[in-house]
Amino acid sequence: MSGTVLAKLDDIPDGGSTALVAEIDGERLGLMAIRSGTRVFVYVNSCPHIGAPLDFKPGQFLNREGTHILCTNHGALFRIGDGHCVSGPCVGDSLRSIPVEVRDGDIVLA
Repeated sequence: MSGTVLAKLDDIPDGGSTALVAEIDGERLGLMAIRSGTRVFVYVNSCPHIGAPLDFKPGQFLNREGTHILCTNHGALFRIGDGHCVSGPCVGDSLRSIPVEVRDGDIVLA
């Protein structure tokens, strides 16, 4: 659903993450959003290894250093910018990216 507002940019702290839910192509999906300045990266909240949600605490998707997305089930690490797994049981796989834009302070499905 292009144009659907997922959240306000200001609702996500810079360098932080949050959990979202949206209907995309008729499917209700749990999502994660990671903010870096005015850029936002959104992925389906599902580890490519077993399909489990990545967050142990709701909305907390980053490792301690804030440099990677962390799967708390298996310790896999994913690059924030492209969702590619660089460490863990799913090395080489990627998170499913959801294209978004920031428009007038809103995070919108592209």
